[in-house]
Amino acid sequence: MTDPEDLAERVREGDLRIHELEEHADYDTAAHARRLLIERETGTELEAIGDYAFPAEEADPNIENMIGAAQVPMGVVGPVPVAGGAADGEHYLPLATTEGALLASVNRGLGVIREAGGADARVTKNGMTRAPVFRVAGVAEAAETVAWVEDNLEALRAAAESTTSHGELLDIEPYVVGDSVYLRFAYDTKDAMGMNMATIATGEACELVESETPASLVALSGNLCSDKKPAAINAVEGRGRSVTADALIPGELVEDRLHTTADAIAEANTRKNLIGSAKAGSLGFNAHAANVVGAAFLATGQDEAQVVEAANTITTMDAREREDGTTDLYASVSLASLEVGTVGGGTKLPTQAEALEILGLRGGGDPPGSNADALAEIIAVGALAGELSLLGALSSRHLASAHEDLGR
Repeated sequence: MTDPEDLAERVREGDLRIHELEEHADYDTAAHARRLLIERETGTELEAIGDYAFPAEEADPNIENMIGAAQVPMGVVGPVPVAGGAADGEHYLPLATTEGALLASVNRGLGVIREAGGADARVTKNGMTRAPVFRVAGVAEAAETVAWVEDNLEALRAAAESTTSHGELLDIEPYVVGDSVYLRFAYDTKDAMGMNMATIATGEACELVESETPASLVALSGNLCSDKKPAAINAVEGRGRSVTADALIPGELVEDRLHTTADAIAEANTRKNLIGSAKAGSLGFNAHAANVVGAAFLATGQDEAQVVEAANTITTMDAREREDGTTDLYASVSLASLEVGTVGGGTKLPTQAEALEILGLRGGGDPPGSNADALAEIIAVGALAGELSLLGALSSRHLASAHEDLGR
């Protein structure tokens, strides 16, 4: 067996590059050698980082220059009561975070939702996007290119789908800015989050556009996709899965469990999440939806940078008066661009795969796409619970004392 000490020394002397170690040893030995090198170069001890519970080779598609693993505490909330288009029944939702009080808060919201009879959730739109940008001589060539694309959608669909056995091209939306032409491709990627699938398929279609029009490809991504950046187009048109969850909470339950009223929560939501967000120029009109989404992403192996798009959430809270004069609370969250999958990417790693097993959603669904739809619906209900609990704490003025009580 190759000695990690020897490998580390060879890297230090310049005989090997740090990214070449897997060519000379197995994956775990290579990771060990890198740890030794970093320990000596920085004077640190990497005992915890090096104490990981899966073969390093299993992470090869997900990481380069591996030295170990980041261990984020994981807990569960729930069970999450959801009546969805794909999810049905009660599910425990794994959340990985270092923010104390988050899971306690979400669990409180879920308890209220459960006592109220559960939440409804639906995926209302599905389409992973990739938007290449082309150069043309001017507006006339731009119009010619757009016209060709609109007339030859089936040929472009055939080209794109030739690269995948699962993805389906749904639509191509053109945008012209001077001598730049953007084509926003949207795909049904089934149970995969599908960013790589969409990129490869779009690359194949771009070759056809170049061969048949005056347009020249400048970049396979022209930022109208828009991936991992705050973008109004995702808030309006959606990206990945657009999903909404709602629940009707009896007024007496709001008072008993959240120690406030439906009117107070509705006012807090309007002044904070709607007016305050508008004044701030925010793309997200919510209290902290990204908190739940981010923790779920880390737990289940999603692309954590896409929490940016998932923060495109609008929270509504409405006080509804019953015939007997009691006021109930209607609560909803609408996540415009939740990019999730249950196959591919980080979902194959052992820890994340186990988290998906907790949900009963590991791997592909039957029919295809149903597992990812269900995951989106469950996360949405979790986000709804988080919004309900935080707005309850704010409107009852209990936020600071809750953190104090939990020692955070």
